[in-house]
Amino acid sequence: MSDGTRAGNGPGSAVARAQAHRPDSRPAAASAGSGVGLGSIMGRDRGGPTYAALDLGTNNCRLLVARPSGEGFRVVDAFSRIIRLGEGVSGTGRLSEAAIGRAIAALSVCRDKMKNRGVSRARLIATEACRAAANGEQFRERVAQEVGLSLEIIDRETEATLAATGCTPLLDPEARGAILFDIGGGSTELVRLARSEQSAVGPPPPKIAGWISLPHGVVTLAESYGGTEVAPDSFAAMVAEAAALIAPFAAAHGSGLSGVHLLGTSGTVTTIAGVHLDLKRYDRNRIDGCWMDATEIAQVIDRLLAMSYEERIASPCIGVERADLVLAGCAILKAIQQAFPCPRLRVADRGLREGMLVQMMREDGAWSAAS
Repeated sequence: MSDGTRAGNGPGSAVARAQAHRPDSRPAAASAGSGVGLGSIMGRDRGGPTYAALDLGTNNCRLLVARPSGEGFRVVDAFSRIIRLGEGVSGTGRLSEAAIGRAIAALSVCRDKMKNRGVSRARLIATEACRAAANGEQFRERVAQEVGLSLEIIDRETEATLAATGCTPLLDPEARGAILFDIGGGSTELVRLARSEQSAVGPPPPKIAGWISLPHGVVTLAESYGGTEVAPDSFAAMVAEAAALIAPFAAAHGSGLSGVHLLGTSGTVTTIAGVHLDLKRYDRNRIDGCWMDATEIAQVIDRLLAMSYEERIASPCIGVERADLVLAGCAILKAIQQAFPCPRLRVADRGLREGMLVQMMREDGAWSAAS
């Protein structure tokens, strides 16, 4: 991922195959005072106060390193790798040794990047896989010992708040609000956002009217229903299961949707946008902030359902790492659309990492200092 200004107003076989073929080029924790060990990872780059945000999810390990710039921040380094840390957790209740090994390898790369960039403050979080696994705390201790990084296993409310903080700059200023959703590997967060007030400095803070976290994401749903071959009745069953989980939140927050749009952040929506735009390779500059209407989304989902597993692998915006997960994500999205029939969706290639960076920089007065 090239440098750029951000956050301004404006199953195991698949993993094994992916080691040799990694088409996904998308870039991919306690606070610094809570044991991250930043003193030991200070490195060569001395280009000013440098922040790092790491999101260790059920499916991905993602890192952003950035510096304050204008009313947002400039990304100076990034990393993303699909590791499937939560693979099998829904059945065994534990993180597997293979998944732990993949995670530790990815985290080691992130540690070296932070060292080389001279990170001065960081937050490193883990989400649903570590929350759900019986050995999540043991994994966290192993990472501290073997990698030298201290992960913070966050709760679901914190996850929803970080997603809202990272995505609020993409809320249409003319809209009355948005239904934000983050379809993860092991959970899905939905947030009812009201219109944000402009901040004196930095990105606008979110106004959260309500939130929910569902115990299903693309990995858990695909493991339950299958992801390589998805028959229409299996897809319908995934939609129905997701819809039942969404229903209580929709009952509380699904009225008054006039002037409200959907705002989606996840590999599912960025993949759908890439397929819709017929991109030959993933291009964040074209994806982040783009709009799709309900008809366009339905056309892409139908197109993906008609593809074979091999055809999904061959798609440049899906690839071998997402081919068995994308339809589970589409089912969750379809259930969200049914519950919240907004005519427009804005796509966000941003989320938890950006939310962490904004929170840290705001706490440090980074933008007021720059002003």
